[in-house]
Amino acid sequence: MYIFRALAAWLLISFAESVHGTLRQLFLAPVVGDFTARRIAFFVGMFLIFGIAYFFIRWICAENAKQLFAVGLIWMVLTTLFEFGLGRFVLNYSWERMLEDYNISRGGMMGFGLLLMIFAPWLAAKIRG
Repeated sequence: MYIFRALAAWLLISFAESVHGTLRQLFLAPVVGDFTARRIAFFVGMFLIFGIAYFFIRWICAENAKQLFAVGLIWMVLTTLFEFGLGRFVLNYSWERMLEDYNISRGGMMGFGLLLMIFAPWLAAKIRG
């Protein structure tokens, strides 16, 4: 049962992140540039993901650390698939542009974001008690 609830929570995460990305492109990127806007938005995005995890972790009903990490892993896989699917097939980004977000040497932070996503349910459960 917790898997279906984890999927529902992920839908909320993907919606929140999509709105967040749209707002970044419309309002922040024109002011500070695309690269800087993506770096700033990384931290806001992590706050959004953790906030959703924090408020929904009890509702998800994952009962132990293994299930909590399974939820995080599901979120990470779905987010990666969504990110690349949207970027490549809807926004027509090049592979180079999309992979730039993962290249640490060029300031890409998505890898850290996906790692945090794996740990977010477990951390939220620990904080919530």
